[in-house]
Amino acid sequence: MLLLEVCIPFSMHTHWFPSSSVATAAAAHTLLPLGFRTSATSLAAQNFTMPALSPTMTEGNIAAWKVKEGDSFSAGDVLLEIETDKASMDVEAQDDGILMKIMQGDGSKGVQVGIRIGVIAEPGDDISQLKIPADGKSAQGAKEGTPSEKKGPRQATSSEQIDTQKQPRRSGEKAPPQKYPLYPSVAHLIKENGLDESAISEMKPTGPGGRLLKGDVLAYLGTVSPSRPEAIMKRFNHNSHLDLSNIKIAVPKKTENTTIKETPIPEERLVSLPVSLAGVIDLQTKLENTLGTYIPLSTFLERAAEVANDALPLPSNYKPTANELFNQVLGLDKVGVQASKGRYLPQIAAIPSSGLTGVAPKPKPKADIIDFLASSTKVSPPKTKRAPTQSGVSNGTNFFSLTVPREEEKRAKIFLQRMKTVLESKPGNLVL
Repeated sequence: MLLLEVCIPFSMHTHWFPSSSVATAAAAHTLLPLGFRTSATSLAAQNFTMPALSPTMTEGNIAAWKVKEGDSFSAGDVLLEIETDKASMDVEAQDDGILMKIMQGDGSKGVQVGIRIGVIAEPGDDISQLKIPADGKSAQGAKEGTPSEKKGPRQATSSEQIDTQKQPRRSGEKAPPQKYPLYPSVAHLIKENGLDESAISEMKPTGPGGRLLKGDVLAYLGTVSPSRPEAIMKRFNHNSHLDLSNIKIAVPKKTENTTIKETPIPEERLVSLPVSLAGVIDLQTKLENTLGTYIPLSTFLERAAEVANDALPLPSNYKPTANELFNQVLGLDKVGVQASKGRYLPQIAAIPSSGLTGVAPKPKPKADIIDFLASSTKVSPPKTKRAPTQSGVSNGTNFFSLTVPREEEKRAKIFLQRMKTVLESKPGNLVL
């Protein structure tokens, strides 16, 4: 009695191009092809060997089984995770089945390629009645010594296979010679089926640059339809380019009640202080009378501003420099006073004279002609007093004012107070 059973060799693909017998290889997983054959049932399950994830892989580690013994799995389920010295990859099932026995458990190290790592059965089988087959690697030598079993697969008479194999030969077309070495999977399939160079020349390559793919060999052997490789290649070429024909440009959304953020205008404050220049005028007159040196009033004001600008407190919105931040990390900012040199220059306005600000000076009496004729001494003409050269400045009280941002209001008040102290109490320090 002959039954149709599924053999899952779990051979790994190492290239990215499509094959007619498998789905397109994904970037993160390598897929396992299915092979179908007819054989007499032996009530035995199938060995699941360590797959080769790359042409150079000789051994690998089993990180973890994703399916437990006795559990069923479906096509596309991850059976286990294999680690190599280059990457970790998942092995997916290409058909439904049952994991009957795990021969190499989780954490197995240095498992050689081809060594049996598990036993699987077909869905619906009673695994309690199935026999565990012998290790395929140990039995391989015996099989190779048997001439009857060295025949290629699908040696059984099948009208479908004969028709499919003869179809490429009837066309009479010869494929161009291969310019590149065959893929490992293609070379293995050709060697497994005992094909020669003449058979390769009759296969129609569908790979890029005229390369022969595994699907082309399977189409030649009759495992799949001859049109299958070309259909997969057309779909691969179509999906390799980004199709923008069905993309519509999105309509920009209408923004409602959009408010443009305006740059905030800094709030300014007017700081003023009355300062008397009487002491400065007296000192100016004494220097001129005694030393014959006249110092302009502007010189006194400039020197007073320079003294008042020295070591002013920092404004509230002051941003420290890189050096100051480094000093803060070291704790050096607490040693000295945090201050900086200012650049203030006040506006000076004289207070207008009025009855409210003071008493008007008495007018001098007119000289009598009799006193003038009777006097024998010569009257020298009065000395002309030098008027202040600073326009808008009076000899008495003046208003010193500054317009500064709100964050510097305290700093400006200290500056004006210093100027008031120097000009009113210590004007002599300005000429030393």
